[in-house]
Amino acid sequence: MKISLSSASWHDVQCNWLIVGVAESPELSGPVEKLDLALGGTISRLIESGDLTGKLAKLLPLHDVPGISSDRVLLVGLGNIDGLTRARFEKAMMTAVRKASSKDGMTVAICVPEAVTKAVGSATAIETTATAAIVGSQGQDSLKSEQGHFPMVSVSLLVEGAESQAATDAAARGTTIGEAINLTRELVNLPPEMIYPESFAARARAVADELGLRFEALGQDELEAERMGALLAVSQGSTRPPRVVAIRYQGGAADAPTLAIVGKGVTFDSGGLSLKPSESMITMKCDMAGAATALGAVSAIARLKLPVNVVGYMGLVENMVSGTSYKLGDILTARNGVTIEVQNTDAEGRLVLADVLSYAVEKGADRIVDLATLTGACVVALGEEVTGAFTNNQDWCDGITDAAAVAGEEIWQMPMFDHFEELLKSDVADCRNIGGRWGGAISAAKFLEKFVEGKPWVHLDIAGPSFASSNTPHREGGATGCMVRTLVEAAAALAR
Repeated sequence: MKISLSSASWHDVQCNWLIVGVAESPELSGPVEKLDLALGGTISRLIESGDLTGKLAKLLPLHDVPGISSDRVLLVGLGNIDGLTRARFEKAMMTAVRKASSKDGMTVAICVPEAVTKAVGSATAIETTATAAIVGSQGQDSLKSEQGHFPMVSVSLLVEGAESQAATDAAARGTTIGEAINLTRELVNLPPEMIYPESFAARARAVADELGLRFEALGQDELEAERMGALLAVSQGSTRPPRVVAIRYQGGAADAPTLAIVGKGVTFDSGGLSLKPSESMITMKCDMAGAATALGAVSAIARLKLPVNVVGYMGLVENMVSGTSYKLGDILTARNGVTIEVQNTDAEGRLVLADVLSYAVEKGADRIVDLATLTGACVVALGEEVTGAFTNNQDWCDGITDAAAVAGEEIWQMPMFDHFEELLKSDVADCRNIGGRWGGAISAAKFLEKFVEGKPWVHLDIAGPSFASSNTPHREGGATGCMVRTLVEAAAALAR
């Protein structure tokens, strides 16, 4: 898809769809007022009749638009301009793009009015629109014979100051982030017979090769040599061998701090011997969303050439049922020597992350953020839209939550009180892998804390927001690519 910037008059742009944002206001101004004049007062009449309200993300397509060069006009509500945020503007743009991309071969022009650039900032408005154009036009139905959404042939962003370097940079950044989000979404959406540890590692190698990044993949023998007893236990019930992948981007000085982004990559989770029921297992191709997010984020950071050192670590396994599956009552020895009593084989993600976190620390990570579809308890606590954050270092957590606020993503910090540690006590090992029914997301985070050796660390539980259960007007069902933008912004903040 070609995304370009233009300061051309919107009514002269030849395209299949002209997307125009309309504020929730009785007064017409800017492009909307000019469009109303060109259409002989059509918009004023639609407002008077109540058919056009300007409410956030409400659409009104106009198919008969004589007097302008576009074939059609798509009016999208922006809500109250005074309350417009990046997240609200993105919702409007995503809704409009999803409508415009429902047919193949479309050319689209999107008017980014001055009122929006004043509300959220010109660079933010351009970047957000570019990202929405990329993400909103890709569905989860790539394997269907009839798809519901198609990449547009071209998208022209109509904005004042389109010739400036700042506008060009913002459009390029938005495009890069959109492509990284789609990489994450694609990997999560593909079925488990296509994405498993070896094939995920191969895709990661292809990304690394394309970007000139250092790539490392540890197979069964190397993982045994690295003493990754917890991760290997999870994988031993599957015929698919495990992998740990590391991709290194060296954008900063050789002696600059290194950020480690660690992702849980359970490419399919049956629950193991603690077998999930079918309704809980059907979406478990998404249990590798943490690893896919890590890969997407590192790819964007590298493409943007941010002056920071980042390593993405991905722990890749299948959690399957067989005669070789690890069992309840087993005592595992993690890479750092901690012994773990297994009381539930469906609490496997933390076992995978335990060894990969330890590996990242030994390889020189100065700051760590991990991402995992770790617990249903976090979804119960925060719902399906909000990521839970857990930390051992408040300054670092503040950096991640600040980055999320800039990126327009929702994070909520959860407590890490010492008494949650008591829930993990075992009579036969250093700890057990579950903490009981109550506070499950927190006891899982307290478990992970045992493997970061005191390094500044933030754990992001993305079990809710990483995978949408159904389509909505503004968002495709399936993988969302959440937290890619936040991680890119966090890396940029570290670079600054």
